[in-house]
Amino acid sequence: MTSLLEHERIETTEAKAKEIRGFTDRMITLGKEGSLPARRRALSFLRSKDVVSKLFSDVAIRFKDRPGGYTRMVKTRRRIGDAAELVAIELVARAEASSTKKSASAATAGKTEKSE
Repeated sequence: MTSLLEHERIETTEAKAKEIRGFTDRMITLGKEGSLPARRRALSFLRSKDVVSKLFSDVAIRFKDRPGGYTRMVKTRRRIGDAAELVAIELVARAEASSTKKSASAATAGKTEKSE
């Protein structure tokens, strides 16, 4: 779960993804709360202080208006060795996705101004 909050997208087996989905939602809810006891509870569960600070400063702010459902699971492939179903689990509102949308909209706006 620390890796999911750090990288915001990981590929793992379907069973592991279903298991960490609830824990991740709980940690994001703690981040939205933002109090010192909530930070201490997150520190006791997560393995990295950097991830906790990212959770409380960046991730929680992106999900402040969302009541739940912070993760998305997308089936990707079957693993070659044991044919286990692999899924990509990611945060619904990823930082890279929002920044690429802004840059894409800025680029299209620049193209329309140049064409006129």
